[in-house]
Amino acid sequence: MRHVAVLGATGSIGASALDVIARHPDRLNASVLAAGRNVDALADLCARFRPAHAVVADPAALVALREALGARGLTTTQAHAGADAIDALAAGDACDTVVAAIVGAAGLSSTLAAVRAGKRIALANKESLVMAGELVMAAARSSSACIVPVDSEHNAIFQCLPARGDRGARDVDGLRRIVLTASGGPFRGRTRASLRDVTPEQAVAHPRWSMGPKISVDSASLMNKGLEVIEAHHLFGVGYDRIDVLVHPQSLVHSLVEFVDGSTLAQLGLPDMRTALAVGLGWPDRIESGVGGLDLLAAGGRLDFEAPDVEAFPCLRLAYDALRAGGDAPAVLNAANEAAVDAFLARRIGFLDIPALVESALAAREGGRVDLDALHAADAAARAHVARSIDRAA
Repeated sequence: MRHVAVLGATGSIGASALDVIARHPDRLNASVLAAGRNVDALADLCARFRPAHAVVADPAALVALREALGARGLTTTQAHAGADAIDALAAGDACDTVVAAIVGAAGLSSTLAAVRAGKRIALANKESLVMAGELVMAAARSSSACIVPVDSEHNAIFQCLPARGDRGARDVDGLRRIVLTASGGPFRGRTRASLRDVTPEQAVAHPRWSMGPKISVDSASLMNKGLEVIEAHHLFGVGYDRIDVLVHPQSLVHSLVEFVDGSTLAQLGLPDMRTALAVGLGWPDRIESGVGGLDLLAAGGRLDFEAPDVEAFPCLRLAYDALRAGGDAPAVLNAANEAAVDAFLARRIGFLDIPALVESALAAREGGRVDLDALHAADAAARAHVARSIDRAA
């Protein structure tokens, strides 16, 4: 029996993880459920899954959580609040497996706590590796944590590469390159000029995947793929010059790996996060995910690929620039993008202002050492830079 902490339980990835868990009551138990501040949704999940612990990131919501659990008769579920409580539960005895699905930089601390504790981490929080990939992977090696990525693209690479040892590491001997696929988002094929007046509603209307607003905007701007390039670099130890991106609008080929002998392996499947989560929770076993098999004829009988348009969608280029620069540049990229996306969703800036603000924050970075404190300082500085830039333009 695996005792699973689902961090980000009320989000789309959390819902998919809990769906997989519910299908395997003989081997998977949701022992910890964590959310941001959505107390009622969290309490409803607790009523269904009966975890030992429920935790909200917002300390001010603790009383409301206790009352909500009590109203549902959940006397055995302990209520907690605050980031420190999430970290402690991720690292403690309440779980042996952590679904790291807290969105954005906020997920770094709990992911790192779980890694340092030697847990199995079903990693959906790509920002942890974008911000602090060297620190996270070094901690994983030290603690023998098992990291199984559950982003569909990195999970595909995980499945295609042979294992090295029994802790989830992949063998990249003989690997020539990794090819990450991108759906292209809702604006695929549009010119840069035509993107000037797009709305948040248009940006979050992803044609293939059902995701939260932040990651949907990132997909629309191709920043999500840029973050995934950085994540792949850290997860698999492959240089940026051996990581390519192809737009694949059907979202059936989730990524490919090419070997030096000319062989290329790809993982295909329907666009449903439950497949990757079943790999993350069940590995090395294959377990039922609730996702049907892929019928290529029913899916249209064709697979299309095209090069990404970095003129219309410069966020992908900016991510490569940050990876090449190294140091705190990826953390600055991530923080500036989060702040800019928040402003776009709040209708304070336009869609094309997102890459402009990210590029400005990267140009303003001072660089320096790469430890956790320095990365948090770089994150804060980048967010402040974006806020000042938006205020000046208002």
